[in-house]
Amino acid sequence: MSVKAILNEKGRNVVTVGPRMTVQQAAVLLRDNHIGAVIIIDADDQIAGILTERDIVAAIAKHGAACLEKPVSAVMWQNVYCCTEDMSVDTLMEMMSKLRARHLPVETNGHLAGIISIGDVIKHHIRAMEQEAEHIKAYIAG
Repeated sequence: MSVKAILNEKGRNVVTVGPRMTVQQAAVLLRDNHIGAVIIIDADDQIAGILTERDIVAAIAKHGAACLEKPVSAVMWQNVYCCTEDMSVDTLMEMMSKLRARHLPVETNGHLAGIISIGDVIKHHIRAMEQEAEHIKAYIAG
């Protein structure tokens, strides 16, 4: 199974923001959309960074509440690791574990094609195990 299959199942919608949005505005966006990360897109529609809930908490711990008025570009991760649609789920899980990443943007031909969270991967893995169990039951019963 591939990243493409997960995206086809969950959808390809990605919440993106510009680098000038404040950290406070981004936090509201995360809350309102029930998500853990936003992708920051530059003027050329390229991935400029990623901002997660953890990044916001770390910024508040380091700089205090004043950081909420800073632009997301001041606290985002600029070195964004991406995956591709043709990547296997096993490779994706290995990558997320190695990088300790909970969210990975999916890039296709240099463009943002979706985002995969660790929750998406876990849901997919559980469904695959359930299907395998059903196949085994059917085989034994048949």
